[in-house]
Amino acid sequence: MSQTTYPPSPEMAKNAHADAQTYAKMYAESIENPEGFWAEHGKRLDWIKPYTKVKNTSFAPGNVDIKWFEDGTLNVAANCVDRHVATRGDQTAIIWEPDDPADEALHITYAELQGHVCRMANVLEKLGVTKGDRVVIYLPMIPEAAYAMLACARIGAVHSIVFAGFSPDALGTRINGCDAKLLITADHAPRGGRATALKSNADQALLHCKDKVQCLVVKRTGAQTTWTERDHDYNALIKEVSDQHTPAEMNAEDPLFILYTSGSTGQPKGVVHTTGGYLVYAAMTHQYTFDYHDGDIFWCTADVGWVTGHSYIVYGPLANGATTIMFEGVPTYPDAGRFWEVCEKHKVNQIYTAPTAIRALMGAGDDWVEKHDLSSLKLLGTVGEPINPEAWNWYHSVVGKGKCPIVDTFWQTETGGHMLTPLPGATTLKPGAAQQPFFGVQPVVLDPQSGKEIEGNDVEGVLCIKDSWPGQMRTVYGDHARFEKTYFGDYDGYYFSGDGCKRDADGDYWVTGRVDDVINVSGHRMGTAEIESALVAHSKVAEAAVVGYPHDIKGQGIYAYVTLMNGEEPSDALRSELEAWVRSEIGPIAKPDLLQWAPGLPKTRSGKIMRRILRKIAEDDFGALGDTSTLADPSVVDELIENRMNRTD
Repeated sequence: MSQTTYPPSPEMAKNAHADAQTYAKMYAESIENPEGFWAEHGKRLDWIKPYTKVKNTSFAPGNVDIKWFEDGTLNVAANCVDRHVATRGDQTAIIWEPDDPADEALHITYAELQGHVCRMANVLEKLGVTKGDRVVIYLPMIPEAAYAMLACARIGAVHSIVFAGFSPDALGTRINGCDAKLLITADHAPRGGRATALKSNADQALLHCKDKVQCLVVKRTGAQTTWTERDHDYNALIKEVSDQHTPAEMNAEDPLFILYTSGSTGQPKGVVHTTGGYLVYAAMTHQYTFDYHDGDIFWCTADVGWVTGHSYIVYGPLANGATTIMFEGVPTYPDAGRFWEVCEKHKVNQIYTAPTAIRALMGAGDDWVEKHDLSSLKLLGTVGEPINPEAWNWYHSVVGKGKCPIVDTFWQTETGGHMLTPLPGATTLKPGAAQQPFFGVQPVVLDPQSGKEIEGNDVEGVLCIKDSWPGQMRTVYGDHARFEKTYFGDYDGYYFSGDGCKRDADGDYWVTGRVDDVINVSGHRMGTAEIESALVAHSKVAEAAVVGYPHDIKGQGIYAYVTLMNGEEPSDALRSELEAWVRSEIGPIAKPDLLQWAPGLPKTRSGKIMRRILRKIAEDDFGALGDTSTLADPSVVDELIENRMNRTD
């Protein structure tokens, strides 16, 4: 573990929302008196009917039930847009930075945002979308993605965003999974100088969906695309509707959105977040973790297709009346200076990005950073996976010039917002550590075998949370039993994060990575089962096993072991064919980085694949494979080692 530490500067501690004393006092109150703490902090939102019940939660086996502010009513869009118009209508709400730096950035004020959202809400209602209906959003990083999210929230529809990099099959699965009434897409999605034909992907997906699903199409590029009877032209419809709309009164526990995330088994899970608790938590974490102050320019570089984009591009910042940047492009287009050019151009104060991007930009060299004026930066953030100390130090010294604290945030799609994080005015930073729990979060280290809490410091085990917090997911869409089994089935009475962790001698937390069959690729979780299923669906593949392995840029890469059907011969052409197959089945993010032909896989006599052995081989660390005597055919291990793709010798 890192030895060098970085205490807050006196200036940061003095001006931050929380210094060390404030954090300790607020955290203690949030644990000792959660009802009182959240009753007070829930008031950061405007409520139509104020709540009288704050916390009504149970982690009890067979009775997992989570409710916050359950008798209160509100509207998320009104909290993120309308309430700001009177006092900051002319302030920029969203800065949209297009993929091509030669194109002009848009500055959308809160007053303008209100008009756009109301028009979109009226269009949705014109198409028959009503409270409780599901709307799938499959859009590039354009302002209309935010308008669509907020318009759904405004009328009480439940949105489910599908990342624009996902394939037609993945999109279709998600449309069917939530029984959506409407799909919102665009003609094309420019990204990194290339344009993905989103509408044709949507057309392919909709072939496998119910006829009732309508399609609303935003013309992003205006390039030619196909039109069918179910399609509606967004650009034409918004001219026909009013820019006035009355927001629906929603209960705090009404669903706000469903976001599908990879599971360790089979189909993706539809994570359900609700209205009141989620928005309180997204707004509060945005304010405290990033030390957001009025007038700051905040940039989360994520895509709205991931939870990071939901909480820290749209809902958290806008609830706080912030100026938030939406970036359509990628860090390295047209060159490796793009991030820093955007920071200089828009005078960004806080930047929040993934270790993957940091490692890639570090590899491109310091010159790209140093040619830009980054003096506006006050804070740097990371998200998606633990950041390795080498990348942390580069980010701190080269990008932050040694003056910007780094908040290395640990959280998940399921948690709604930050769980473990430094606070910039309160925490002595340790490169690579997730550090301390956010208010209301009670982390515990459990013994993975006994499930007992491990007391004291300098300990290691699995990371669990012992009580609820407002941003917590409520259920898996349509399958509460799966919710209980996945998150509460391993350790009775605890939410299991799926991660291992260490608590060091100072009581700081270090997340050590997934302990289940989920790979963290560039900060995005991919279920190994989903990738394996895609490979096995190919006619020439008999069996496949997928594991993660260390990757210099992505953190984890995807390593696939493939057994072919009898009579099929391995070849480079077939390897390329299978890689392309996975891309088309799931999306480019799921393409194996390494694919090894495996005449046999290490299995127990009961037929279970011994994944720990495959992981060790993929990591080029097969000196300690452990006991292989239980394998049905131990000789397959020697062959896999001999033909491994990741050898360093």
